Amino acid sequence: MMKVGFIGLGIMGKPMCANLLKKGYDVVCYTLNPEKVKEMEAQGAKGAASAKEVGEQVDVLITMVPNSPQVEDVLFGENGAAEGLKSGATVIDMSSINPVESQRFADLLAKQGVEFMDAPVSGGEPGAIAGTISVMVGGKQEVFDKHYDLLKAMAGSVVRVGDVGAGNVTKLSNQIIVAVNIAAVSEAFVLAKKANVDPNLVFAAIKGGLAGSNVMNAKAPMMLERNFDPGFRIDLHIKDLQNALDAAHSLHSSVPLCAQAMEMMQAVKNDGFGSCDHSKLLHFYEKMNNTALDD
Repeated sequence: MMKVGFIGLGIMGKPMCANLLKKGYDVVCYTLNPEKVKEMEAQGAKGAASAKEVGEQVDVLITMVPNSPQVEDVLFGENGAAEGLKSGATVIDMSSINPVESQRFADLLAKQGVEFMDAPVSGGEPGAIAGTISVMVGGKQEVFDKHYDLLKAMAGSVVRVGDVGAGNVTKLSNQIIVAVNIAAVSEAFVLAKKANVDPNLVFAAIKGGLAGSNVMNAKAPMMLERNFDPGFRIDLHIKDLQNALDAAHSLHSSVPLCAQAMEMMQAVKNDGFGSCDHSKLLHFYEKMNNTALDD
């Protein structure tokens, strides 16, 4: 069984790393918070003091950090993993970043004989804990085949969608759909409330019909219970939508619904809710209509 490095032990990374340990993988981990490294050590991982130290010890390195600058720093910054990685190793970046940056990182690593795949995920913290996340992968077919079992140890679904960069294009498409879906649910529920129809009953009535979706089933109960503890933060969704806008504009592709969702999320962030779950997008509609679902 290959030796695995894991860098980034946040809301998603920590349970994903834990699932690798449960499946018997030999894991070396690192993150900026030493307490999280200690948590993984208690579960059987080996801790490292730097990204370089991780790279020196592993056959494959998984990175799970917030955005492109953090991936670049982890790989190519001072004491970065690339300094330690040996020719023949593979980097699997499971962060959600701009696909153009994924391709750039792949080109840089190729110069030292290291393979690269972008493999962002969907499913939020519950999916990461349960090992049911969906992984969308960009990379060479033979590299994907070699690491399929490793990825499947953390996921319910692992699909190669194309060459390097395709994984993040797929993830950005996913994030546009999720954001617009959350906005539509929020808009509809506030309308129902203003019309004196119980949003709980609206949800019960429509969730089994054409309007039903995984997004609605996951986020509507949070809205109705006013539980906005983050499974996926507004701040991170803003990051993803910005990457989607950047990628779309570089291709001269028009994405007006993405832009609208971004502006609404920015308004929610400006009201102090950036660290809340993205279901807090409901706040935009409640504020605009002077109507709260729990009034």
